[in-house]
Amino acid sequence: MIIGIPKERRPNEYRVGLSPAGVKMLTERGHTCFVEDQAGMGAAFKNVEYEKAGAKIAFSADEVFGRADLLLKMARPLQKELEWLRSDSAVAAFLHLASAHEEKLNILREKNIHTIAYEQIQKEDETHPVLRPLSQIGGAMAAQTAARLLQNKFGGRGILLGMIPGVPPAEVIILGAGVAGTYAARAFQGLGAHVTVLDNDMDALQCIAEDLRGVVTMVSTPYNIGRATAYADVVIGAVLVSGERSPILVTREMIRIMKARSVILDLSIDQGGCFETSRPTTHDNPVYVEEEVTHYCVPNMSGVVARTATHAFVNAAMPYILELADQGIEDALKNISDLKAAANRY
Repeated sequence: MIIGIPKERRPNEYRVGLSPAGVKMLTERGHTCFVEDQAGMGAAFKNVEYEKAGAKIAFSADEVFGRADLLLKMARPLQKELEWLRSDSAVAAFLHLASAHEEKLNILREKNIHTIAYEQIQKEDETHPVLRPLSQIGGAMAAQTAARLLQNKFGGRGILLGMIPGVPPAEVIILGAGVAGTYAARAFQGLGAHVTVLDNDMDALQCIAEDLRGVVTMVSTPYNIGRATAYADVVIGAVLVSGERSPILVTREMIRIMKARSVILDLSIDQGGCFETSRPTTHDNPVYVEEEVTHYCVPNMSGVVARTATHAFVNAAMPYILELADQGIEDALKNISDLKAAANRY
């Protein structure tokens, strides 16, 4: 199979669809890999490393998109990238099509593009093995990002997360006890914040209570969410409904009664966001203020820790990429149960 690894073109997207180590696994099995010139530079992978792994360097996007039977990306293709895709080819990426513009979905239909959404690869126990490491990174980054946004210099309330004797710690509310929420809770607790996690899954709350002693758990109801956000210094949205738009859990009215200069981080923004006031931002302009609350809503949060994120992604995704290449798209989707839920379009 011919595999294409293009340069990512979204703003501040430094990750890449495959590392040299992943390319080597494919070429050793007889597959041909075309890597766009400088595609890996954001993650500190040089052209020569890809060449040593057996890849061919392509010096135009047209060549990579036009040759590929299977295109491996990180982010959902942009409009111009969709136009470059060859009809009847396949693309695997973190697609988040539930929040995509309808015109992009129409292009995928018209060109008969087969799409595999990494975030929807699902095991029998309903876990998402390829999304997991990116959720872990997002959760860990949430604490360091919130710590910065609480500083006066960035428009915050001038609060340290915690660890100062005699001074109450910051109040952090996390909506969602999944992977991202759990990692965020661990990171915030490690920095001394007082953390409360809300979820409607009692088993998930049980795990939080047992693994993170001192973290408060609450059942996620509109009443509890409204009560908790009212006293919060930081609110983290970490809600995932696989293949669907994130539900709106925090209304504008709830945000209106939050503390002035408190902080919202919507980690669900790539699926539409779980705050009524959320809208996507970029790493260049990551925040905006609405209802006197600072909002951070960057969809590709891990895009700026590109080397870590790419290595973590390849560790998780490589078994599935190899099956797609070795068996072909159709047979892999038929034979690998984990991939069936990820076939957004075939």
